[in-house]
Amino acid sequence: MSADIPPSERERELRRLQAIAIALLLGALVILLLSAWMGGQGVWAWTLAFSEAAVVGALADWFAVVALFRHPLGLPFPHTAIIPANKARIGDQLATFVRDHFLEPKILLQKLALFDPAARLGQWLAEPAQVQSWVAAVRAWSLQALDWLDDARLQLALKELLSDALQRWNSAETAAQVLRALTKDGRHHAVLDAGLLKLAQVLDQDEVKAQVSAKLAQYARAEWPKMIGVISVFKSVDSMADELSSKLAQAIILDVVAVLQDAEHPLRKQYEVKVMDYIARLGEDQGIQAAFNDVKTQLLQRPELSDYSRVLVQEIKAWLRADLSREDSALAQHLARAMAALGEKLRDDASLRAAINEHVLAAAEKLVVDVREGVTEHIAKTVKAWDEAQLVKTLELSVGRDLQYIRFNGTLVGGVIGLGLHALLTYGVPLLRGV
Repeated sequence: MSADIPPSERERELRRLQAIAIALLLGALVILLLSAWMGGQGVWAWTLAFSEAAVVGALADWFAVVALFRHPLGLPFPHTAIIPANKARIGDQLATFVRDHFLEPKILLQKLALFDPAARLGQWLAEPAQVQSWVAAVRAWSLQALDWLDDARLQLALKELLSDALQRWNSAETAAQVLRALTKDGRHHAVLDAGLLKLAQVLDQDEVKAQVSAKLAQYARAEWPKMIGVISVFKSVDSMADELSSKLAQAIILDVVAVLQDAEHPLRKQYEVKVMDYIARLGEDQGIQAAFNDVKTQLLQRPELSDYSRVLVQEIKAWLRADLSREDSALAQHLARAMAALGEKLRDDASLRAAINEHVLAAAEKLVVDVREGVTEHIAKTVKAWDEAQLVKTLELSVGRDLQYIRFNGTLVGGVIGLGLHALLTYGVPLLRGV
């Protein structure tokens, strides 16, 4: 019977077939009794042979079928009630079978490799109808998620979770980790070079030199008015400031060029030491970490930040809801185009397919290895925990129908064998004796 047929219907079918098997047994028994009563001679000898073997076959197969699930006639015959008595061993062997035949990494990976996930994904993405259907489903899920976010209880829970996470967050340690990543392989020297180069470019601009010159002249007149008055007789203070500004810019530019050209320049080494020292202190100095976290806490407690965040979230949600509610949603169209482009790329780029398949197989292997023993243990424990009566009933409903055909065959095939034996004894043995 199909697995999707209700248990009640399967039970009725099982009872019907059991009744037929019993009827065949009773029929064979009636023929046996009638044949014996008629003397078992002539044609009755043949019916006697048939019915006698049929009864034996029917009873033997009945015993065998019943012995799988319970003790026949309620008597503890040896090796009966096989399934309940061996439930633990069945659970272990079933779990081992599933592990070795369904969760064996090599077998799974071979089948997954033949499946070619990347090519299948490309074929799926090549069908516009399927992409549109999936995008429509994503739109519906997203709108539902936005509706969930309108729930005041959920908002409060999310706010508390986010607040707790931010309070526990060590901002100084995170900053140290980010800076370590940014300075890996000397990347911070590239930042220094870019900054110095930008400084040299700025100082070399005429308008910058003019501004510096003006500031120098203004400062000189304010600080040394009498001296400037005397000097102005011989040379203009503004021209002197221009010359000083130009020479100052040139000197700084020369120093910048020297740093840029020399990997071992003292300024560069000082920069290296200070950066590394600061990163180390960020990760280890309790005082600096406390200062970082104090700033973080103060920011989190600012009502302006809370109000801004709330308004920003509301505006983003409103925009998302308005866009996703339209049939021509911009986000949905971007997603559809991205999926279509990925499908074309997968179709045309064999190296991309190979790379994706390689990563999928690697992930699948790790996943199988991780869950293999866990699934095996789960299956074994589940089977062992089943109630014996429920286990017997479930299995009997699942395979009992097929087992009744064994009883049918035992009755009919047994009878035919009985006829064959009777024929051998009646005709074959005398013939052999005559030979």
